[in-house]
Amino acid sequence: MGDILIVDDERDIRELISDILKDEGFTTRLAGTSEACMAEINAEPPALMILDIWLKDSAMDGIDILKHVKRDNPDVPVVIISGHGNIEIAVAAIKQGAYDFIEKPFNIDQLMVVITRAMETSRLRRENNQLKRGEVTSAEIIGESSAFKALQAQLDKVTGSNGRVMLTGGAGAGKDVAAHYIHTNSNRAQAPFVTVNCATVEPERMEEVLFGRESKERGVEPGLLEQAHGGIIFFDEVADMPLGTQSKILRVLVEQQFQRVGGNDMVRVDLRVITSTNRDLAAAIEEGSFREELYHRLNVVPIHVPSLEDRREDIPTLANYFIESFNKTQGLPMRTLAEDAVTLLQTMQWPGNIRQLKNVIERVLILGPDKGEIEAKELPQSEGAVESESGVTISGNLATLPLREARELFEREYLMTQINRFGGNISRTAAFVGMERSALHRKLKSLGVVTSNKAGARVAQVQDEDMAEAGSE
Repeated sequence: MGDILIVDDERDIRELISDILKDEGFTTRLAGTSEACMAEINAEPPALMILDIWLKDSAMDGIDILKHVKRDNPDVPVVIISGHGNIEIAVAAIKQGAYDFIEKPFNIDQLMVVITRAMETSRLRRENNQLKRGEVTSAEIIGESSAFKALQAQLDKVTGSNGRVMLTGGAGAGKDVAAHYIHTNSNRAQAPFVTVNCATVEPERMEEVLFGRESKERGVEPGLLEQAHGGIIFFDEVADMPLGTQSKILRVLVEQQFQRVGGNDMVRVDLRVITSTNRDLAAAIEEGSFREELYHRLNVVPIHVPSLEDRREDIPTLANYFIESFNKTQGLPMRTLAEDAVTLLQTMQWPGNIRQLKNVIERVLILGPDKGEIEAKELPQSEGAVESESGVTISGNLATLPLREARELFEREYLMTQINRFGGNISRTAAFVGMERSALHRKLKSLGVVTSNKAGARVAQVQDEDMAEAGSE
């Protein structure tokens, strides 16, 4: 049920409490001095503490021990007991973070009620913090493309270490899911995962949010760093962290301790740090908005999360995953994708990456019929298109060109789109467009289209002049 540490200088009392708790199914540890108490806590934090205020022949009293516990192990509930209780001691104990105060001689039934409630409150608080911190974010990464497999291989390599990881990539590419994947598959999986969204926290509140605060009126209020103790703290969009806070976070990384706002005691933490950014931090360092030393501390293992356009093969898999997910969580229709819808999804532009794809699928399921295949006509059409009288849509730029140039531009863009759709597989592209593979190769050469590796996948691009000159030499 739980491991309870009983701290009292009277042997008979601590053994009596221990026997009662064992009968109720708890496991117990006993300590008669502050030194023995701290040794037990440092060896393994208990699920709950029963702590006497007055401890004879000890370097610290109960209030001192309580301060240390709430500093280093804020999730451990502490029930204070004392034979010399008064209202001032009770108030002081509660302000320092004690769950409750019981005066000796106490009723055993009363003690059991307090212990049961304290452990239940602690459990609910942990679950509530998990929900607030976004623990519901999926840790499942989806895909089959070469770019995806390369990403997964990198993530798997870092799960077994405590090295700091910096995830880069566009907005909506799935950096937060990658961070959760590392946590879920690491040796800290049972410990907290705390997200700090640096872009949404007001700069003047950042230090209070991270480090917590102490005040006479409200006592100790732990910050996100304390809440993440033993687990992972994820700085999402770290480039938006205020410059003043950056220097203090740098000190935390070096010393693994800090002071709360308004406090004097040093708070020790054991943290693994993961960061993400969609900005060029080298440019931010150059302009003075990001500390170079902090960058090097955070960028121990850089991992790039590829954009959706670099993994178009995964679009049907991701779309079907979102359909199933919305069906389970929101009761939206369980529909399938028609072939023309798959083709359109794989050829659309996705500046918002996976997040944009998820929103499109949700919109279609909400606004569309309750059954039948999702067809291409239900999907949002590309922006900047011009519709002719025949109903065919062409881009505005294409409509301004002479026929020969327009045809060449169309063929180049069309074939590059199809190649990227099939992950650089020329055979599959040739089969879809209805050309012999050798004919397709000749066409690509005439159009100046080449394939190269990017983010672990083959992608098509226009051959630049330097590449062409190097090839002709």
